[in-house]
Amino acid sequence: MLLETVFWNKPLGLKVFKHTQEIADLTVVHGANQGVYNGFLFAGLIWGVFFCQKPFDKKVQYFFLACVVVAGIAGGVTINVRVFYLQGVPAIIAIISLYFTQKRKA
Repeated sequence: MLLETVFWNKPLGLKVFKHTQEIADLTVVHGANQGVYNGFLFAGLIWGVFFCQKPFDKKVQYFFLACVVVAGIAGGVTINVRVFYLQGVPAIIAIISLYFTQKRKA
């Protein structure tokens, strides 16, 4: 989130996102929008893991992980396939882990 909202057109953001200063300056608002979106996804996952009461905790976790997968797919299709691998695949792994953790406890 910080990379997109604060450092998008700064040296760190330029390095991470591999864009030029000119492109970064023109798209800084878009980067901030992405960062806010990712911040809400992060907040939802934290809520689902630490603050949501049963029986809704796992449902909340699945929902926000699914949102991350969808965002990863969209980013992979519209930006670069790397986005899917960096964002979508870890979320898929987390969904699978959450599923098997639930089955083991049951």
